[in-house]
Amino acid sequence: MAGAVDGDHVTVIVTGEVDMATADVLFSTATPPDAAAATVDLRGVSFFDSAAIHALTRLAEHYPSGRLTVFPSSRVLRVLEISGLAGQPWLKPDSAGAAE
Repeated sequence: MAGAVDGDHVTVIVTGEVDMATADVLFSTATPPDAAAATVDLRGVSFFDSAAIHALTRLAEHYPSGRLTVFPSSRVLRVLEISGLAGQPWLKPDSAGAAE
């Protein structure tokens, strides 16, 4: 998991698994001090569980009003569809699977 800050915008690129062991790292990496907006690239994620879903919903609360953008992998998108979150405005599925 890598995060880069540019001004008040943080970009986080995640690969592999996001689960109970790594979901808090995702959240903390995506919420550095002074960040007002975030992009979370999950296109390289192969496993995504309920702890990861919770981290995303926390990020959506942390970055309201269109200040969060999430690019899901096809696997992440499927989990979010099942959980009823596929229609969230922060989710940009047009790029799903681009890094798979």
